[in-house]
Amino acid sequence: MALRTASIYRPRDGGEVRFSIMSRHTLDDGVTPDPKITRESYDAWWPELAPPPSLIGAYYKRGLSWEAFKEKFAHYLLSPDAQQCLILLAEISHHADITILCKEKNPERCHRRLVAEACREIEPSLQIIIE
Repeated sequence: MALRTASIYRPRDGGEVRFSIMSRHTLDDGVTPDPKITRESYDAWWPELAPPPSLIGAYYKRGLSWEAFKEKFAHYLLSPDAQQCLILLAEISHHADITILCKEKNPERCHRRLVAEACREIEPSLQIIIE
């Protein structure tokens, strides 16, 4: 079993269980529902693993560097709610193929990759596949 990352726009791949780790399912205006993201796009929604809105705004609108974003998001992932979700996600990934999802198409500068790497820190034997 593995923990995979993917864009929420990627179609389902077999028997995976899909977790949205987005704060909201909207267009870039943050208000209008994204018509391409439906309830069928994911099985569970864990906004606890999404960056806080202020951090997203700092990165996308105010020019926060990727390195600074990573550092602030890593600090956020130390919160009790995020830690509980990370531990559970790592545990579930040993028993089922899990895919964590967000809007970004490129995983290199995406929080889902950081979440997957944080899960592997909790459970070093966890296989992660970054897409």
